[in-house]
Amino acid sequence: IDSCAKIVRPANYPRNVPGKGRIIIEKNGIKIGILNLIGRIYMDPASDCPFLTADREISYLRQQCRVIVVDFHAEATSEKIALAHYLDGRVSAVLGTHTHVQTADEKIMDEGTAYITDVGMTGPSEGIIGVDRKQIMSKFITGLPYRFKPAGGNTCLNAVLITIDEKTGKATNILRISENYRSVENSFLTEDTNNL
Repeated sequence: IDSCAKIVRPANYPRNVPGKGRIIIEKNGIKIGILNLIGRIYMDPASDCPFLTADREISYLRQQCRVIVVDFHAEATSEKIALAHYLDGRVSAVLGTHTHVQTADEKIMDEGTAYITDVGMTGPSEGIIGVDRKQIMSKFITGLPYRFKPAGGNTCLNAVLITIDEKTGKATNILRISENYRSVENSFLTEDTNNL
């Protein structure tokens, strides 16, 4: 994780944890700050406060870029929307992640920050949050830990496309994307059956 320039881990993890909590990437001459934070509700209460960490990290990023995107890896929707309001106008986007379930609440906030509670996931769509259904149900029923295996079958792509004014760093549009794709195996079987 230390050697890969484009991987971030939560900036509010303890400082001795490997990796970086923020990075700056450049695309078409525009510097983009990426900040990752982890929530504390139902997550990791030992991590530092994501709100105060955001203040510190945004101050650093703001010296080098106007466009700043925050990936907030959190469970509680209330914590995600609270951080979005706290950062509204100071960052270009606050994108909630973690639950693997895309929400339909994308919006541009009053001061120009794009927001969605959860972007969703890209992966197997026929399981439970991308994992084999039987394993997840067994875990809920027995309470025993399982090493999860990805579900098979069809795939989903969840994402957002955000338009940001590069001069102001404010978002002007957010488009939620949710696509489903049949697996190659399923497509082949369906086509084969139709030809009989």
